Amino acid sequence: MCWQCENPEATQEDYFDELRRMIRAHGWAVQCVEEDRRPFAYTIGLHAHAMPELLVTGLAPHDAGRLLNWAAAHSVQGLGWTAGQQLADPGGTPIEVVDVEWPDAHLKFAVALGGRGVRAQQLVWADSRGRWPWQAGWGHGRRRQPVLGVRSAAA
Repeated sequence: MCWQCENPEATQEDYFDELRRMIRAHGWAVQCVEEDRRPFAYTIGLHAHAMPELLVTGLAPHDAGRLLNWAAAHSVQGLGWTAGQQLADPGGTPIEVVDVEWPDAHLKFAVALGGRGVRAQQLVWADSRGRWPWQAGWGHGRRRQPVLGVRSAAA
């Protein structure tokens, strides 16, 4: 359930205060946007470390949070990601990093707290057959994985 649903009397500024507390305690927060076919999630707070926020589309909140927390922890340890880089998440799923073209269109709370200069990178994941969303035959049931930037020429 979302924070606002659990706190119906709270204001948006109350939520910003909650996000600030989480960022102070953990270094970042993860914001999930739950939609049936196109869920996405992103970090908030990495910009304070001069790093891009991280975003993932098409995953359930629990899976998105696990991936983003893993990637954010590596980022703050100085192991940031570069556009076009391919890696594997802890479960072995192939991931490719794509720079998000318009972070302010998707990262509402990160931009609200960090300003319009917030940068973002998407962690694009391959399906169970190793296909990328830009390849024919990619599929993951009903869920979709919009790619919110242009793949790097380095990929």
